[in-house]
Amino acid sequence: MTELSILASYGLLVIVTLLLQATGSMQQLGIGYLLSSRDDSHTITGMTARLNRALDNSVVAMALFAPAILLLVVTDSTTVQTLLLAKAFLIARAVYLPAYAFGIIGLRSLAWTVGFVSTALLYFLAL
Repeated sequence: MTELSILASYGLLVIVTLLLQATGSMQQLGIGYLLSSRDDSHTITGMTARLNRALDNSVVAMALFAPAILLLVVTDSTTVQTLLLAKAFLIARAVYLPAYAFGIIGLRSLAWTVGFVSTALLYFLAL
């Protein structure tokens, strides 16, 4: 596994999250509302709402993680450490999503922290 394949794997994880969130939204709001202009505001609840917040957070995480990986690859600066940090990020995010979806607060926060710190360290290693 390389840093780029980890980035691609995370992209797929975000896509799965989007599909789960969209499916839940369709069940709660109906296909008619989702196909409309959505001028009237409707609220999703429960796991679907948590998946929506997790999806938003995952997109932010991707926006931070992807440039770090691309910077390392383009500058040919990948190392055993960068691969380990990328793996830690992916594992943390894979734990984060179901922890958020099922409302496991302590685990969710720990997984978020591991993913964030891993990303920050990747930037330091890219310097």
